[in-house]
Amino acid sequence: MILAPGKCLLPANEALGASIHIQPENMSMKMYPLYFNKSSCLFIISFLLLVNPLLMGQQKAIPKPEETLGFSVGADFKLATYEQSLTYFQKLDEASDLIKLVHVGETSEGRPWYFALISSKNNLDNIDKYRAIAQRLAHPAGLTDEEAKKLSMEGKPFVHIDGGLHASEVAGAQHTISLAYEMLSKADDPKISKILDDVVLMLWPSLNPDGQTMIGDWYKSNVGTPYEVSPAPFLYQKYVGHDNNRDAYMLNMIESRVVTRTWRAWEPNIIFVHHQTSPFPTRIWLPPFAEPIASQTPPIIAREVNMIGMAMAQALESNGQKGATHMGTGFDAWYPGYIDYMPVLQNIPAFWTETALYNYATPHFYTVRDFPKDKNEFRIESLYSSPWPGGWWRISDAIAYMQTASLATLDYAAKYGDVLLYNRYQAGRNTIKKYEQEPPYAYFIPQKQRDPVRPAELLRRLAFHGIRIGQLTKDVAFDGRSYPKGTWVIPMNQEYGELTKQLLDVQAYPDIREFPGGPPEQPYDAAGWTLPLQFELNVIPATTPLSADVKGAIQLVSGTSKDWKTDDRKDASPADFVGGIGFDTHPVSAAIKAPEGRLTGTGPVVWVNPAENNAFKVITRTLKAGGTVKYNKDSQRYAVGGVARTTLEPWVKDLGVNAELTTNTSGATVKPRIAVYKPWTASMDEGWSHWVLEQFEFPFVNVTNADMLAGNLNDRFDVILIASERPRNIRDGFAKGAVPPAYEGGLGALGAANLDNFVSQGGTLVCLNESSDYAIEALHLPVKNVVAGVNSKDYFTGGSLLEVEIDPMHPVMAGMPTRAAVFVEDSPVFATLDGFKGQALAKFAPSGSPLRSGYMLGEKFLQGFAASLDVQHGKGHVVLHGFRPQWRGQPLGTYRILLNSVLYGGELAKVNYGTPDFWKSPTLPAKPKEDEKK
Repeated sequence: MILAPGKCLLPANEALGASIHIQPENMSMKMYPLYFNKSSCLFIISFLLLVNPLLMGQQKAIPKPEETLGFSVGADFKLATYEQSLTYFQKLDEASDLIKLVHVGETSEGRPWYFALISSKNNLDNIDKYRAIAQRLAHPAGLTDEEAKKLSMEGKPFVHIDGGLHASEVAGAQHTISLAYEMLSKADDPKISKILDDVVLMLWPSLNPDGQTMIGDWYKSNVGTPYEVSPAPFLYQKYVGHDNNRDAYMLNMIESRVVTRTWRAWEPNIIFVHHQTSPFPTRIWLPPFAEPIASQTPPIIAREVNMIGMAMAQALESNGQKGATHMGTGFDAWYPGYIDYMPVLQNIPAFWTETALYNYATPHFYTVRDFPKDKNEFRIESLYSSPWPGGWWRISDAIAYMQTASLATLDYAAKYGDVLLYNRYQAGRNTIKKYEQEPPYAYFIPQKQRDPVRPAELLRRLAFHGIRIGQLTKDVAFDGRSYPKGTWVIPMNQEYGELTKQLLDVQAYPDIREFPGGPPEQPYDAAGWTLPLQFELNVIPATTPLSADVKGAIQLVSGTSKDWKTDDRKDASPADFVGGIGFDTHPVSAAIKAPEGRLTGTGPVVWVNPAENNAFKVITRTLKAGGTVKYNKDSQRYAVGGVARTTLEPWVKDLGVNAELTTNTSGATVKPRIAVYKPWTASMDEGWSHWVLEQFEFPFVNVTNADMLAGNLNDRFDVILIASERPRNIRDGFAKGAVPPAYEGGLGALGAANLDNFVSQGGTLVCLNESSDYAIEALHLPVKNVVAGVNSKDYFTGGSLLEVEIDPMHPVMAGMPTRAAVFVEDSPVFATLDGFKGQALAKFAPSGSPLRSGYMLGEKFLQGFAASLDVQHGKGHVVLHGFRPQWRGQPLGTYRILLNSVLYGGELAKVNYGTPDFWKSPTLPAKPKEDEKK
């Protein structure tokens, strides 16, 4: 007979002289011939009960979550904060040797961050061995198929599961507590035991610890009041809120870098991130994804994602948990910025699920009257085979669905662990072979660019993702071009080549229609993000195979990485836009340095060129040090003075800035007092603006509705920035009764009047993207958004990069090239009306398509119109940008538009600028008479 771990059962009719096979956990099977009579059974059982814990590892009683939290996981009206979660995980770590907490860093607000390794004692004792196998299979160069198969059989799959990163989707971070308890308290259960034996679970309590506590505290403060389910009037991450799941490839946020660093250290074989909410009335959405998926997705990995999605659905059906669905039209995986999909491009099955959510931990009862018409007949569908009938929905239900999905994923990994490991190898091997046989064979990135720091900014990010980077050791000629020594090269015959191509190539979003001639299927997120366009970089793909001479001249770079646990926080590359130890914890990133800056010429002041982003750090440091800054209209540069050369020169050198000493001290003084409007409707675009300004060391204050309603804005500020936000949110804010009274309302009529007075008396109002529509309406500007109200089947741009022509003679556009790619998303397009005074700053060409990357329909609606305006209003200015120059911190090539804009106040804004006749507004079609009557 076989005794499974923890199972010591002897049949009552066991024959004398039987042999007992004991198979302890994590040990090979051994046969122990034991001869006994029935009277000795009790002794045998007692003996086995004694030795079994010794074989499995010592384990105290597993503490129940309620003993730490003070309530049961999933209880109505209760949410655990991150601190409570971590305390419970620490108690599990003390009680069991099947769990080990791993410290990975700190969050944006300084919280200590951990994940838990959960597996058998034997696996945890040999964790370095299994980690080395995972690493070797993830990076297959030099491995044969036979060697990889052998390693796949020896290894254990690492499975990342977490509690989500969108903190208002609360069930995920509660389910991780429940899942950990389930795994450890039921370690003797045959199914759990097999998972522990064959899988290493990387369980993160939360991917957003700060947000988990923010939302938990907010909800607790409102439970039992009329505001129990009120939305939080703040972002649930220090800067970017929901966009923390849009930062995967850019790595701007600390949290993104911590997770990526951890993944490269462990190379998991599955990544599963929990989200809420499923499209109503379905209870959980699972892969396969909606169309389209990322164009470079490795086929074998896409199939694996689909298999796991179906395994989860089957487990839910087996448990009687109705309402699972797949695909649909919502959750596509085109955009690679998702932290829960981008790893697919690194040969890891990565996916998310969406479990139904009402609000926080408040229960809700649904009736058929709540259902949409296409779901109220409960028709069985191919991918919605057990329709949910309605009724109560609680956070405990969401947790139960999540737990089933997590256990099904772990069960899949336990059954097919060797397949997961080998497919990781195969996907990497296939990518290497692919780019040895087809273009692009490499990407060449010259060091000489308009901003010499920006190539390093791009390459350090790519390297941090595990992409190998080289440099030419000599001058070479290739494909009709000459490349000097030092040119950066990304060879494409490497395992993460698909990620490289997905980020560097131009995107062409497929034209998917609900029916022929119908409206386009809108992307779930961005349609185009091509990084060379956003970074304003010259990146050249190699369209023919590299010659032996070129291959021989490429030397892969590597340096000395920093240890994030022990090294100081000073980055080895001060020129980095993203400061801190971040990228230098990777040896290849640490080796990529921007050229040192230079200070040339003679004279009392220094000219810095706004074409180089770090020029703005020189400007803000000069102002902070008590120096002077002027804008020179003729040179389109800023002159900084009043700071000792011994101070300025290290700034210039460290920041990679090319500066020039000059005797020309003329120009308009730049010293604005800057305010950034912060609505209570938690604006991510405001958060990104805040972050960019902070990185460039700009002094500013956040102003809320109360500040704007108080008036006297000119006494405090020269420039007010309103980031992209829907006009209704700015004007009306939260409705009365929707949130506690302190957070109700928007700017209203009084706020609009105060802004109008601020501009009329000489202030500068800067509006990004959608907020431009608010300013046009609130200040009665003689400007029209010509695409407002146009049907999406006629005109549509889905988060894409469009080309505009720019007038760099205006200080808001100083340093910009005459043509540039800008990111548009729900963006206005401007025409001017009678009475307009001011300048166009950017315009669309009068013919052709401006699309550079992504998706566009109906280019005729913007041909010849303006993309950016400086509107003179009384004594002041309203700067309207019909795009997002700081979108998610990605378009480094248009940062200077935002930074110039917030400097455009006071004396600087009193001078006339711009190229005469740069743009003339097209004549708008006359309104039909019946429209005029209306």
